[in-house]
Amino acid sequence: MNQSLMPELPRFTIGNAAPGFPELRAGNLGVRLATTAAELDAAQSLRYRVFYAEMGAKADPATQASQRDHDEFDAIADHLLVVDHDLGEGTESVVGTYRLIRQEMAEKFGRYYSESEYDIGPLKRFAGRKLELGRSCTAPAYRSRAVLQLLWRGIAAYVFHHGIDLMFGCASLHGTDPAALAEELTYLAAHHMAPEAIRPRALPGRYVEMRRMDPAALNPKAALMRLPPLVKGYLRLGGFVGDGAVIDAQFNTTDIAVVVQTDLVTEKYYRHYEREAR
Repeated sequence: MNQSLMPELPRFTIGNAAPGFPELRAGNLGVRLATTAAELDAAQSLRYRVFYAEMGAKADPATQASQRDHDEFDAIADHLLVVDHDLGEGTESVVGTYRLIRQEMAEKFGRYYSESEYDIGPLKRFAGRKLELGRSCTAPAYRSRAVLQLLWRGIAAYVFHHGIDLMFGCASLHGTDPAALAEELTYLAAHHMAPEAIRPRALPGRYVEMRRMDPAALNPKAALMRLPPLVKGYLRLGGFVGDGAVIDAQFNTTDIAVVVQTDLVTEKYYRHYEREAR
């Protein structure tokens, strides 16, 4: 992607965090991996507040009782955290999170999270190292361009550290009525469909057609603007979408599969992280 299309990012300094993956700082904000059970709990608590209390996901009795969003994949994942040091140095500082599942961990576990919605056979056959992204959210006061950029800096550093070649995952559009999302879904299918060799496809029993109107009738710029910031972030990094959407009634979302080859990610991220790592 043309680097001139990427926004200018704040200068970062290295803070204190886990060996081999230091915290990246931008003013009072930092991004790093969770290293304790308490930090994971803080991430799950934030996810509950955003997904269930705010966005209308349906909680089962155990989730309602714990006030935590959690599943079996949390135990095999790394959890990227955005922390606001102005709020303190404990778990109260966690204001954003992203779940990262490396290929080797998913293979040991037996599956990826995305496989409950998509046939990811083409991705499994991809020769490079893979990373599944998911469960991204930030507290309401931190839904800014700067925080999203900080999350992407953290992901780029993680990709650099682990030698990841391809990232993928499920991204969500709010609501479960595809007709209400017709322009957004049609735009994605018409303009950002993944090459066949790396194209996930919604499972037959869950497949929802994304081309819901004549693409010629679209206002592409308006459709792009209506997409969630996270999805737009994937597209800015050269990302693609899979074939078919999936309705997730539990989370009150319409999901799409997203694929990003890391050699398409702007080298600005890598050059910066490499300098800091040295």
